[in-house]
Amino acid sequence: MASDQAALLLRKQLMELQRKPVEGFSAGLIDDDDLFKWEVLIIGPQDTLYEGGFFKAHLTFPREYPQRPPKMKFMTEIWHPNIEKNGDVCISILHEPGDDKWGYEMAEERWLPIHTVETILLSVISLLADPNDSSPANVDAAKEWREDRAAFKKKVTRQVRKSQDIAFD
Repeated sequence: MASDQAALLLRKQLMELQRKPVEGFSAGLIDDDDLFKWEVLIIGPQDTLYEGGFFKAHLTFPREYPQRPPKMKFMTEIWHPNIEKNGDVCISILHEPGDDKWGYEMAEERWLPIHTVETILLSVISLLADPNDSSPANVDAAKEWREDRAAFKKKVTRQVRKSQDIAFD
């Protein structure tokens, strides 16, 4: 029952994004027969180190969506304090709802059922523009972001170029 409702909601969100695309990303199904697995293409935001990049990611939705958040993983290599080296995205709105057992996040910063694919992706785009280095998923990237911005920028610039080369393969 919950997965039927989740599928209906995901179909509605997909149709809405196709009808009214949002600047900065595109989204679609990995497999037309599975509404719970999406591929997104995030375009590096203007006036950021990621500008001009094409970053593919997957969103995997639980059957309990929207009561529980999806998981997001970049498939394109990306160097960022809040993205693990394996591509997993670490952002508050994708954390399970409720209180944070470690006390770093308030419940209202975490997943809420009102979030949509659009709000998730806009939050991730915002994160690219403004990393949160006080709560890093990639400690090495956060350290470099704080201590050697030139080296950080060089690494990201290389990845942006690489993402442009492979974006449409």
